Amino acid sequence: MALATTVKVVLGTIAFSMFWVLAVFPAVPFLPIGRTAGSLLGAMLMVIFRVVTPEQAYEAIDLPILGLLFGTMVVSIYLERADMFKYLGKFLSWKSKGGKDLLVRICLVSALASALFTNDTCCVVLTEFVLKIARQNNLPPQPFLLALASSANIGSSATPIGNPQNLVIAVQSGISFGKFLKGIIPAMLVGIVINALILLAMFWKILSIEKDEEGAMSEAIAEDEVNSHQFSPATMSHLTSTASQDIDGGVESPSVNGELGMAESLRNRVSVGDIEIMRSRTSASETDNIRGIGKGVEPETVDQVGCTGREDGVSSRKFSRPPSVMNGSREMGSVHSTSDEKEGFLERWRKVIWKVCVYLVTVGMLVALLMGMNMSWTAITAALALVVLDFKDARPSLEKVSYSLLVFFSGMFITVDGFNKTGIPSAVWDFMEPHARIDSIGGVAVLAIVIVVLSNIASNVPTVLLLGARVAASAASISAGKATRAWLILAWVSTVAGNLSLLGSAANLIVCEQARRTQLFGYTLSFWTHIRFGLPSTIIVIAIGLPLIRGV
Repeated sequence: MALATTVKVVLGTIAFSMFWVLAVFPAVPFLPIGRTAGSLLGAMLMVIFRVVTPEQAYEAIDLPILGLLFGTMVVSIYLERADMFKYLGKFLSWKSKGGKDLLVRICLVSALASALFTNDTCCVVLTEFVLKIARQNNLPPQPFLLALASSANIGSSATPIGNPQNLVIAVQSGISFGKFLKGIIPAMLVGIVINALILLAMFWKILSIEKDEEGAMSEAIAEDEVNSHQFSPATMSHLTSTASQDIDGGVESPSVNGELGMAESLRNRVSVGDIEIMRSRTSASETDNIRGIGKGVEPETVDQVGCTGREDGVSSRKFSRPPSVMNGSREMGSVHSTSDEKEGFLERWRKVIWKVCVYLVTVGMLVALLMGMNMSWTAITAALALVVLDFKDARPSLEKVSYSLLVFFSGMFITVDGFNKTGIPSAVWDFMEPHARIDSIGGVAVLAIVIVVLSNIASNVPTVLLLGARVAASAASISAGKATRAWLILAWVSTVAGNLSLLGSAANLIVCEQARRTQLFGYTLSFWTHIRFGLPSTIIVIAIGLPLIRGV
């Protein structure tokens, strides 16, 4: 594709640059509007600068990708409500053999969960649990946080629903769920093992430290905290904007303060209500006693049912009821107790049946995806089935969907399409294409380096949108099977590349932010701490996994 006119090239580059700056640094001082608004700004500038027409802008929005993303988010929300992630978290601490065993378990659980429920959701709901388990075992949280984030990224590469860039690749390439899984899962499994070995080698001494007496004494308390832990809502990538703002600027998120304020307000309302109820009951009781005296009741009778005087002059209150009244009260209490037990039993079974239905619907969705059914409509159908089975107002659950992420994607589609129309990405790829063909080891290495660099500079989803069609077309000129392998290489490298730095992936930022917000621990990952592990891990895992990816 030839370059567009000079005016379009310049204006399109300005619009894309604005989008890129706000996507990578959402808290820039001159325009701290965040990623979502930055995406819309880039899209609007592309239309205003006439790089794309309004009709072309609407056509650039990929509705199947948005539908698949929405459906998987809703399913993840209902799985979180059905305690799926709580059970995964409890497995981490079940009969743990120490720090090394715990680290390996975190790698495996986070990889599996991210492949099926997206890496962002996995990191949101498991981070605080991992921190509490680390404290229970009196171990530093750093290796476990790194294991959670890095394994979530690697595990999410195996399926089209594991992360947003895989959603884009699956829809644009037309590769079925089963073919996608079969092509990448060998590299993913080996990558998880290699990543765990690197973590064990780097933190072997720390993980070998035995628990001291203080840690042993607090183990019982910590275990109770772990078992009673309540997970956060299954939010997704929209948290990364807040995370980056807090990391860069040290600003406390207003949403956290708002939630704490709301909880405190509710507690105050309950306490005030209880006091009013107690006052009303006391005044009613005193009124009844006064009425009894006014009607000529003997003092002895009043003494039995109301206030009595003691010899020391101190008033006391006792209640004495006739035996018939007491027997009647006991019978009524027995009836109420039986009724409450029956209702509690039915309610418990209702919850169990509902959870089973949620799991069955999720398994049915995965089976349908493996059978090659349309991924977007399959995910949306599963989401609506869960809404109907819940049999209550779905608004509280649907409010947890990250609509800001859907808006971000819509703006990004328009912005990237406008940048493609300038001809700059095609010109750059025409220069790189002879050196990045996947029919040679050197070509695959060059392609992988380009993807890693772009994924950490421009983020992985824009990289996939910019390179996907061009890389596949170049591979298709060799053979049809090469095109499928090119798409899978793009998915593998762009996903694992997120482990390189703290800013390379949304999952990394989510883990960092969740750890920072946990007041009990006050721990967070730093950029350099992450890159000391991320650089060797990313290079080794990508290099070992590339030969295992096949176009099947």
